[in-house]
Amino acid sequence: MRALVIDDSAVTRGIIKQILAAIGFETFEAGNGREGMECLNALAKMDLVLVDWNMPEMDGIEFLQKLRAESVFRALPVVMVSTNNDAENVARSLQAGANEYIMKPFTEEIIRTKLELLGFFQA
Repeated sequence: MRALVIDDSAVTRGIIKQILAAIGFETFEAGNGREGMECLNALAKMDLVLVDWNMPEMDGIEFLQKLRAESVFRALPVVMVSTNNDAENVARSLQAGANEYIMKPFTEEIIRTKLELLGFFQA
């Protein structure tokens, strides 16, 4: 399984990548939504994307809108990972095309639970 982690914080990318690698993902990274789109277009296949909301150049919502506009990526599971924790922002993220939402700070258990909900693992 392959996962792309998009976040402008290298520390956050590293934490998420470490968690994903420990549960069997090959991980890739990008520092903003524009880089994330470039990475997706350059790689042959991706199974999962975790994207931050607040980033320079192209934020997570813009990334989701651009991603879902391309038919090849419409079914790609995307998890928004953000500090924007109110219900309105969660709803906006899901409306833009996120499949799940993780609030920062998070734990490995939270990521595993969300991936189980998306069908990556058996509960």
